[in-house]
Amino acid sequence: MDAHLQAKIQHWLGLDGDPSSHNEIQAMLDNDEQRELEQRFSGRLTFGTAGIRGVVGAGPMRMNRLVVQQTSKGVAEYLKAQVKQAASRGVVIGYDGRHDSKQFAYDAAAVLTSAGVKVYLTEQVAPTPLVAFGVLHLKAAAGIVVTASHNPPQYNGYKVYWENGAQIIPPHDTGIAARIEQAAQQRVPLMPISDALASKQLVMLGDDFYQAYRDGIKQSTVLQNHTQPALVSLAYTAMHGVGAEMAETVLKDAGFTQVYSVAAQREPDGDFPTVNFPNPEEAGAMDLVIAEAHQHNAMLACANDPDADRFAVAVRKPDALASMAATEAYQMLTGDQVGVLLGHYLLSHAPDNQRLTCRTIVSSSLLSKVSIAMHGVCETTLTGFKWLTNVGMSKQSADNQFLFAYEEALGYTIGSMVWDKDGLSALVAFAQLTAELASQGQTLWDRLEAIYRQHGYYLNEQVSIALSGSDDSPTIGEQLRNLNPTEIAGQKIVSVDDISLGKRRFADGRIEPIDLPSSDVLIYCLDDGARVIVRPSGTEPKVKCYYEVVCDFGEQETLSEVHHRATLAMKALIEQHQQQLPKS
Repeated sequence: MDAHLQAKIQHWLGLDGDPSSHNEIQAMLDNDEQRELEQRFSGRLTFGTAGIRGVVGAGPMRMNRLVVQQTSKGVAEYLKAQVKQAASRGVVIGYDGRHDSKQFAYDAAAVLTSAGVKVYLTEQVAPTPLVAFGVLHLKAAAGIVVTASHNPPQYNGYKVYWENGAQIIPPHDTGIAARIEQAAQQRVPLMPISDALASKQLVMLGDDFYQAYRDGIKQSTVLQNHTQPALVSLAYTAMHGVGAEMAETVLKDAGFTQVYSVAAQREPDGDFPTVNFPNPEEAGAMDLVIAEAHQHNAMLACANDPDADRFAVAVRKPDALASMAATEAYQMLTGDQVGVLLGHYLLSHAPDNQRLTCRTIVSSSLLSKVSIAMHGVCETTLTGFKWLTNVGMSKQSADNQFLFAYEEALGYTIGSMVWDKDGLSALVAFAQLTAELASQGQTLWDRLEAIYRQHGYYLNEQVSIALSGSDDSPTIGEQLRNLNPTEIAGQKIVSVDDISLGKRRFADGRIEPIDLPSSDVLIYCLDDGARVIVRPSGTEPKVKCYYEVVCDFGEQETLSEVHHRATLAMKALIEQHQQQLPKS
């Protein structure tokens, strides 16, 4: 075995106090699994703006107790250096229902308290939005949630919130990462949980904390539209996650009595036995909740992902029959459709001084059109909820407070109680929208059609493309900038946003600045209203493309007819754009 690799392994074993992890490495050594060991010790899980996430296992490239301890030590030291009174203000820690999450949370608490930082630790599993809420509620210096969200069972993760209750953004990610590297060079001190409790360095968050979040939902000014909730029936699934108890509670508080939970998926289970992939966006993941809805002839089939920060919904079709298969009777709404419906609904009830909405660059631009028409403002941010909430905070004012933000990947935040995506408050708001429409004899399909008739039919799709090319080839972004195309799929390009340069270039030569952090993203706006966004993946010959087509809604057209027309236009746009992309 390479001497350098052997030295790294021995250094790790000298620091790792977890017998199971220690034994896992020793077994690989005994079996001469050099290739696996090389991978495990090829670096360490990178700490970024979403924290860390990876497969659970031994070694610095996996999620395990030592990685969590070293990460927590880095967080503690960075907080003490950057945040006033961080040690006394403390850190809120919560965790999801995965097999290792409670242990990892307790390890984080042991490290932070040993470093002199007060810790507020949830007594039981907690939806991720409760941790973000807890940072502001307790005026803490930061928050940590141990969760892998909707990743497969073998994963776990560790997410950090800043003192403002939002996910960290640069430069805090690199600052924490540097402190973690320092922490990884020596043994991390741990305070026994019993000692931390006795010294009051550790405070357990019990029923009062969960009740505070529940009360916050009940009292939220944007969730006070209680229009005949008894008219609404819905099925719900927590997808083997931690959302069920709170979801059922806040729905009951809002007056919804016809709520049917999927029993087989209600309780936390880190094995996720009934789904191949615990993500509501994945094919088949919603099958059980749709079947539950169909059994009760319910209007909605609703889901939270396992840490309850995302919200998904399927809606009963207008022509659905009891004799139909459940999957034929219900249709999933896209994240963009839910985002536009919620944005329109919230703006229709918001006061004049609370009309600030946000969307990401890859989400549907329809929310911007709706916001302008309803005398609101819609800010556009880089991809990721960390940008949506941090921008929302920075742009709001006394005259125009923050109302709503969303990203197409099923993330929504309603009001400013939680500065992160919150699948629980989104569930309540969507049920309230449905109730309001039902009280007027209308459906969600009626509302969607009305929005489309006013603004046009917007259809969005995402495609990841692997391209040929060698390591020394120019990146896709560089090649596209050099090519400087003037049209895509036969449509003239009217403007190009180059986010890496912070500039918008129009076809007539005009240039405008773009107020976004630098990112390797190109946005092409076409003269037929379509949009193509290209996100190259650094030096790899891969690219993510986001497409949007806009179709006028003919006066005599039905919703299904315009959808069919838009789908054909989308197919043509994607095929022709991919043919135009550089092949090497």
